[in-house]
Amino acid sequence: MLDVSDLHAFYGKSHILQGVNITINQGEIVALLGRNGVGRSTTCKAIMGEVEPQGRVSFKGQNIAGRKAFEIANMGIGYVPENRDIFPGLTTRQNLILGLKPGQKDGDGRWSLQDMFNMFENLERRADVEASVLSGGEQQMLTMCRTLMGDPDLVMIDEPTEGLSPQMVQRVAELLKEIASRGIATLLVEQKLSIALDIAHRVYVMGHGHVVFEGTPQELKAREDVRKEWLEV
Repeated sequence: MLDVSDLHAFYGKSHILQGVNITINQGEIVALLGRNGVGRSTTCKAIMGEVEPQGRVSFKGQNIAGRKAFEIANMGIGYVPENRDIFPGLTTRQNLILGLKPGQKDGDGRWSLQDMFNMFENLERRADVEASVLSGGEQQMLTMCRTLMGDPDLVMIDEPTEGLSPQMVQRVAELLKEIASRGIATLLVEQKLSIALDIAHRVYVMGHGHVVFEGTPQELKAREDVRKEWLEV
């Protein structure tokens, strides 16, 4: 589904990504782990075209490096940024409808407006109120659900559980599993190691702009040296 090869990215003269290699298969949850500042979010932005990438980013066999972000989105990649990027002056329902691709109608894809309401009753109860009054957890749900409304084949989700209650964290984990069950690939940037290891099929650990470990959650659990050097504070 996604094959990232020798990916580099810069912020000015700062060389942030230094040859990142990642692959993701259909229906697979891949966790991208690491401490803050190692380039995890920049990896997502470079794939999405929000940061200029150098290297190859192949999506469904086609090189998308250098394309505009809206073109990449229309090709089937959804992106949920860390900052819960909602439209505060619009209602919950309007925010969700804005996730549809040009020409797409509600119910055309794998997800419908009612699917979102069925999964998250809070969104249905607040369907017609402005999104600005939603709690942080509800805004996170809204951002994820709006992305799914565009029927992506792959979603990149950056720190979805940050600042959420334990109950809401569990709801996020359930949604991520449901996403995978519908054949959608997921690149999950996550700080909570326990959540990532519980739901991911494979994990990558980043350090200083490149991948320092690749394997299964079980293999990472067995590598205390990797966890101590690159993950634990």
